[in-house]
Amino acid sequence: MTAGTIRLSIEGARATVTLDRPPLNVLDLATIERLYEALGECARHPSVLVVLLRAAGERAFSAGVDVADHTPERAPAMLESFHRVMRLLTSWDRVSIASVHAPALGGGCELAFACDFVFAATGVEFGVPEIDVGCFPPVALASWPRRIGFARAADLVLTGRRFAAAEAQAAGLVTRVVRAEDLEASVRQCAESLLGKSPAVLRLALRALRECNRLEFPEGLARAEEVYRTSLLASEDCREGIAAFVGRRRPVWKGR
Repeated sequence: MTAGTIRLSIEGARATVTLDRPPLNVLDLATIERLYEALGECARHPSVLVVLLRAAGERAFSAGVDVADHTPERAPAMLESFHRVMRLLTSWDRVSIASVHAPALGGGCELAFACDFVFAATGVEFGVPEIDVGCFPPVALASWPRRIGFARAADLVLTGRRFAAAEAQAAGLVTRVVRAEDLEASVRQCAESLLGKSPAVLRLALRALRECNRLEFPEGLARAEEVYRTSLLASEDCREGIAAFVGRRRPVWKGR
């Protein structure tokens, strides 16, 4: 299946979803909707057990959600759509594997880290720089403190700094860091290993892992979304950050 900026192929128990919106695979609202449709198609195929998430092009896995969709008028639809993708990835009984060959930033970073396995090429950088444009990353807020501890999550979210694949692996956000030329082979090997397990047992084990480890994620995400909608979007600095980014100038923060 090819739907504009998202490509989907299903081969038996393995599906591959490819972000294909060059040059940076920015996730605008239409692309997010197509991504959800592709993942939904995977969920509707009873034979699909493993879903590979990858990206086309050389410059980025994904530079994140389109900044233009963070305005007060467009952000509610963007949040609903993007978080629907996150909820699916973190609740279904398919195993997802992200193959990250280039920088993953903002929503692209959150998308990769929402997968069950994350393979990254040596030298790849991650980051959630939303703070620099007067926003914050709701998915990271809701899940990272529980996964990597408050101090590490605060460092990454509040500074917005980029961090290397090796640091992400040490924190527990990345499964494996491999040479760029070995990335695809390593992902395929992992997928083949999983496909060699009992599908029924693998689904049950995954479901139990999710229930035990992420019981509070939906509540946390709902709260982060509420604050985003009611407080962040109403702030002057949020509007200033978006305007400055679009206007290619430095933001002038007012602290309100």
